[in-house]
Amino acid sequence: MRPSAEPPTAPDVYDLAVIGAGCAGLSGAVTACELGLSVALLDASPQIGGQFFRHPAPATGAVRPEALHHDWSLFTGLRRRLEASVVDRLGGHHVWSVVRDGDTGPWSVHAVTGADGGEERAVRVRARAVLLATGAYERQLPFPGWTVPGVVGAGGAQAMLKSGLVLPGRRVVVAGSGPLLLAVASSLAAAGARVPAVIEASGYLGYARHPYALAANPHKLTEAAVHGGALLRHRVRLRTRSAVTEVHGTDRVEAVTVSRLDRDWRPVPGSGRRIACDALAVGHGLAPQIDLATTLGCATRTTPDLTTALALDSSQETSVRDLWAAGEPGGVGGARLAGVEGELAGLAIAARLRGHPARRGRVRELERRRDRMRAFADAMAAAHAPGTGWPQWLADDTEVCRCEEVTAHSVRAAVTDLGARDARTVKLFTRAGMGWCQGRMCGAAVACLAARHGGADPLAEPAAERRPFAVPVPLRALGSLDESAPPTVTTD
Repeated sequence: MRPSAEPPTAPDVYDLAVIGAGCAGLSGAVTACELGLSVALLDASPQIGGQFFRHPAPATGAVRPEALHHDWSLFTGLRRRLEASVVDRLGGHHVWSVVRDGDTGPWSVHAVTGADGGEERAVRVRARAVLLATGAYERQLPFPGWTVPGVVGAGGAQAMLKSGLVLPGRRVVVAGSGPLLLAVASSLAAAGARVPAVIEASGYLGYARHPYALAANPHKLTEAAVHGGALLRHRVRLRTRSAVTEVHGTDRVEAVTVSRLDRDWRPVPGSGRRIACDALAVGHGLAPQIDLATTLGCATRTTPDLTTALALDSSQETSVRDLWAAGEPGGVGGARLAGVEGELAGLAIAARLRGHPARRGRVRELERRRDRMRAFADAMAAAHAPGTGWPQWLADDTEVCRCEEVTAHSVRAAVTDLGARDARTVKLFTRAGMGWCQGRMCGAAVACLAARHGGADPLAEPAAERRPFAVPVPLRALGSLDESAPPTVTTD
C-alpha cells in the first residue's frame, strides 16, 4: 500500500478510483489491485474502515478497538490485504464531484483535502473506471424537542463511542426504528451508560413473513441473539410499536415522552409515558449516499423502506458504463454484504479492463451469497419501513429543517396556502433544505409533509436530488480547476 504522501509516484490515469474505504471500498480496491489494476482509494476519513469499522483516533491511546465491534475479523482481513497491496490510499480526501472526459474518456474525481475539507487543497484523480462505495447516512424524522442539546443520532452516538471513546450522556434512551438501535444500545450499555429503554416504532413480527430470508442468513439470528443477551444483562427494556414523541428540557435533555403507536405510527391518545434521561440517541434507518451517482444520471430504485438506492446489474455496474457501486449505495444491507459486493465489483472491473472473463466459479459463489443477504436486507427494510402516520407527532412549532429553522407550520402552509405539491416547491417557498446539510436531514420529512397535505398518495421519500456538489466546496478549490492539467493528482 502506498502512503498518501507519495502522489508523485501515482500514474497519470489509474485503472480504478474507489471512493470510500469501508468494507465495500476496501474489498473492491484490494480485489482489483490483486488482479493487476492500478488503484487509488479515496476516503474523507484519515483512517480506513468506514462508519461501521470506525475506530479510535491514535491520540486516544486505545489498545483494544475491537472491543466495540463485532465481525472485526472481516475488517482485519481486508486491512492485511490492503497493506500487502500497492493501492494508493488517499485519506482525508472529500470527493465533491465525478465527471467524465467525453462519452468514453477517463473519469476525473475531484476532491478537497483535510480533516474536514478545510485545508482547501484541490485534488484531481483520473481513472478509467470508478467504484462508488460511499455508504449511507442516518434518516431522521422530526418530533417536538428534537433540537434540544443531548439529542443525537443513533449512529452518531455509536460514532462518538467508537472514535472518541465518549458517551452522549449517562442515562441514554435509544429510539427510532431498525436493527441499528439494538447494536447502539448494546454498545452504550457495555461502555457504562444506563439505557432505560430501547424504543422501536415498528415490531419484529414482520420478519416472519420472510422465512426463506431468515433461514438463509443464520448469522443474522446469531447477531440478534447476541444483542438481545446484552440488553438482558444490562436490564434494558425493549418497547416495540412505540416512539419518542416529545423531548423535555431547555438547555439539556431532562426526559422524553414515549407513546404507543398504531399500525400506521399514529400516537395512541393517552398512552404517553415519561422516562427520565439526559440524552436521546434516535434514528429511523439509513439512507444510501448516492449524490455522486445521481448527478451523473444513474438509474435508481425505491427500496422496501422507501429510500432511494442505485439500480445495479449483476456485476454491480450502474446504468452508466464504467461506473460501479457496492455496499449501501445499492441498498442498506450491512458490512458482510458490502464486502461481497465490493469483491464482485472488483472482479468485474478487472475483467472489463483486462479484456478477459472473470473467474466464473468465484463470481457465481459471490452472487449466491449476495442474493441471499440482499433478500434479508429487503425483509429488514420492509419490517422497519416508516408508517404514514408519523407526521402526527409534529406540533406547529416543531422545526423540520434545523439548518434554516423552518417549522412544520411553515411547510404545511406552503402546501395548503401557496399550492406547493412537492419537496422542491416547498424548498423554494420556505428555504427548507437550503442550509448546510442541503436537505439530507429534513428532505424525507419535507417530502412526506408535502405529499400528505398536498393530497399526493402514497407517502414516499423524495427522489434523489441532483446536487452539483456532494460536499461543501470552497470557491478557491473551484478556481483551481484546470481541465488541461496532465497530473493525476493536482494541488493548488
